[in-house]
Amino acid sequence: MISRLLRITWVISRYRLDTLLPLTRMPWWLRGLFLVSPLRLIPTGPRCRGERLRLALETLGPIFIKFGQVLSTRRDLLPPDIADELKRLQDQVPPFPGEQASALVEQELGMSLDEAFVRFATEPLASASIAQVHAATLHSGEDVVVKIIRPGIERVMRQDMALLYRLAGILARIPEARRLRPVEVVRDYESTLFDELDLTKEAANTSQLKRNFQYSPLLYVPAIHWDLTRHRVMVQERIHGVPVADTAALEAQGTDLKKLAERGVEIFFTQVFRDNFFHADMHPGNIFVARETPRDPQYIAIDCGIVGSLTREDQDYLARNLLAFFHQDYYEVAALHIESGWVGEDTRANEFAAAVRTVCEPILEKPLKDISFGQVLLGLFQTARRFNMEVQPQLVLLQKTLLNIEGLGRQLYPDLDLWATAKPFLEQWMRERAGARGFWESLKRQAPELSRQLPELPVLAHQALARAERGHQHQRRQSEAVDDIRQRLGRQSRRHRRLRLGILLVAVALAWQPLAEWADGQPWPVLGAALLGALLLAWN
Repeated sequence: MISRLLRITWVISRYRLDTLLPLTRMPWWLRGLFLVSPLRLIPTGPRCRGERLRLALETLGPIFIKFGQVLSTRRDLLPPDIADELKRLQDQVPPFPGEQASALVEQELGMSLDEAFVRFATEPLASASIAQVHAATLHSGEDVVVKIIRPGIERVMRQDMALLYRLAGILARIPEARRLRPVEVVRDYESTLFDELDLTKEAANTSQLKRNFQYSPLLYVPAIHWDLTRHRVMVQERIHGVPVADTAALEAQGTDLKKLAERGVEIFFTQVFRDNFFHADMHPGNIFVARETPRDPQYIAIDCGIVGSLTREDQDYLARNLLAFFHQDYYEVAALHIESGWVGEDTRANEFAAAVRTVCEPILEKPLKDISFGQVLLGLFQTARRFNMEVQPQLVLLQKTLLNIEGLGRQLYPDLDLWATAKPFLEQWMRERAGARGFWESLKRQAPELSRQLPELPVLAHQALARAERGHQHQRRQSEAVDDIRQRLGRQSRRHRRLRLGILLVAVALAWQPLAEWADGQPWPVLGAALLGALLLAWN
């Protein structure tokens, strides 16, 4: 771990990433520390700042490249020169040698390239942080792409995850950062990231997404060739679409960009709420647009290594929260947060509603070009800090995907009204979920289990009644036993009282003569006290 930390420090120094920091916004003592830093002795070289940042992220490996890919979609937050360079991280990461790729394919498939393909191109089509893609042709004549996991990538990823866990552990000791649940967030990120190393999981995700949108005009997902898919190699149908980030090419072929942007929003909400299975790595390098129908555009999605889903409870709370936002019902937002446990039960709903209103009111009913989810989320996090709201790890992946969608929509059609596009879909979904159709769908889902249990209901009812009768009999026997014990204790108590009274009478009889002589010489108060004591002793 120490060697990895030293390497990260060396890369930051080599590419002078300290020059990207906004020194004017830092505290005076931190500015002074940077001004006397030995890093200033290292020349920045001829490369521009965006290129230096991109090269540093490429050198550091997949986790840092993923971070750069997310940043590349947020051109509203970055200077154009940095955004243009980071865009290359989507599919232009330096590849590993084609000969090594060929050897890996043969090793995984257990056959030679000639047996598997008519043609296999050793020059990669695209290269990303975890894998690279090569063109090939099957013996059937179908064009395909072969995705291959980078060799040795798992070791580097585990080193970086160990550093993230160490940093998360430090943050978890800080009271202000504890509510962000850094360890749980890192653990959730680790599970999704390492799923990308198993291409059979990606192939299964791809097949599921394809079924969800089968015959849909919104989204096309290329087919998987399962007979040639292994743990580190996946063979998939080759597509010939236009990269969604290439707006010039989309405009040249007459694509309806407004409809394209609206369909992107519809696809996102369909995946999250209808299917509960969403593509969680929707940066522009993984999204294409079909060439065939530019006036009725259709998306093409690849690279389904990272997918997300929510529990039915989180789905309901999220949909109701979004609808409350759209209707500007901030008290409902506050009540839902308290009901779901996302904020403490002692939170006052009216105070939380007022704080949320302050953040969200300025952005509603504005086009996408005039708002930023990044700024909204930052404002909501600051509000959440006041009310001790904890980060929900299960929603982090969804928030990341939503930021990708926003960045994509901002590039395609900045005048998109996100609220007007999403609101009808959510209202329809809620009607279907809560109405007669939702009840019928729920009944259909449970029908196989109900039909299996229905013939067993008489037997189950008889067994339940028998168990209840046995329980009643056992309870009755226990009650009778308790009554018997109580009666025995009562008889024993009466015997003890009689025994004590008999002993007392015998003692008085034996001592009567001495007592009579003693009583003759005593005053009446002493005799009364003695008589009272004898009566109390007899009563006890």
